[in-house]
Amino acid sequence: MEPQRYRQLLAAAASEFAAHGFEQASLNAVIRACGMSKSSFYHYVGSKEALFDRVVEEAATELARDLNAPDPETLAGPDFWDRIEAFVAAALAAAKGKDWYADLGRIFYLPGLSAEQSAALQRVLAGVADWLGRVLAVGRACGAVRDDLPASLQAELVFAVLQAMDRWSLHHMRDFDDKALAELTRSQFAALRRLLSPNTP
Repeated sequence: MEPQRYRQLLAAAASEFAAHGFEQASLNAVIRACGMSKSSFYHYVGSKEALFDRVVEEAATELARDLNAPDPETLAGPDFWDRIEAFVAAALAAAKGKDWYADLGRIFYLPGLSAEQSAALQRVLAGVADWLGRVLAVGRACGAVRDDLPASLQAELVFAVLQAMDRWSLHHMRDFDDKALAELTRSQFAALRRLLSPNTP
């Protein structure tokens, strides 16, 4: 499939999955939106499950490239939190303006969908969890992150908090203008820093 048509297919599928969920998403609607024939679709993609995984893989790969997450080891030092905050600001700027990043976020929180149902979701979530765990390990080692909890428990707690913030923000994104959304992001970051700071009682 030519790259432009392939990207059109993925964007249409992301929008359909995000709006209607996996079970209710209509392949016919996706095919119509792309101007494809059913025979062409099934030749190139094969199934709804395969299309779903391709959407997750391609969007996540592009998002990771745009975010350019730093190697956790480079964050070590007294300016650990400043570097994290700079990355969060850059990530927010990189993610804005591409509708299918928001669609990807909504896909991650579809009701009734678990990572076990999608190999692509499993890989993406495992990659995020691994990077986050390494960041926390660096923060603990340089004294920027509290170490009074087992590392694995702390990582699970932070991952859950970040997912809750992300899910809420995606659901309420249209309630905020750009300035208010940036302020919300700063407030969320400050709350997370208070949670992890070794100086917090």
